[in-house]
Amino acid sequence: MFEGRSGTGGGGHARFRGQDIAAELRLDLRQAFTAHQQVFSIGGKQIRVTIPAGVENGQTLALAGQGGQGVNGGPPGDLYVTFVIAEDPRFKRLGADLYTTVELDLYTAILGGEIVVQTMDGSVKLKVAPETQNDAKVKLKGKGFPVFKREGQFGDLYVTYKVKLPTKLTEKQKELFSELAGGAK
Repeated sequence: MFEGRSGTGGGGHARFRGQDIAAELRLDLRQAFTAHQQVFSIGGKQIRVTIPAGVENGQTLALAGQGGQGVNGGPPGDLYVTFVIAEDPRFKRLGADLYTTVELDLYTAILGGEIVVQTMDGSVKLKVAPETQNDAKVKLKGKGFPVFKREGQFGDLYVTYKVKLPTKLTEKQKELFSELAGGAK
């Protein structure tokens, strides 16, 4: 029924596929923002990996044939690289959208004006509307994170204003605030 085959391919030695290997690659948010190549060492072997822009924390990339060596001429295993992206002090990431908080002085919040806001790829001037409230949010379309594997597509950047109250007021400034308050002292 089985005609005496040993399943070894007739050469006497079985060929086995190499072991799959799992590895972690730690990146900061800026490194995950742009596509780039990085070299790292696994089991004494240097491996160059192209990291696509927009990779997510916990995302795994499979590199075929970069795992353990095969046995008796068997094919090599695969390497599975899981990305671990550190939190950024300035930006919080949710998918392709970024969130940041910007301090806004009281005078700009009341009177309006322009401020400079840092984005992942530089800075932009932002017009602040008069009478802007604390915790007000604005959306900067297309200034977020690159969408994974979608060339030229970006999420949005959401900016939350934190109005900073002045300290160490001069007597004249205190008088002016008292006038604004209707002299209610």
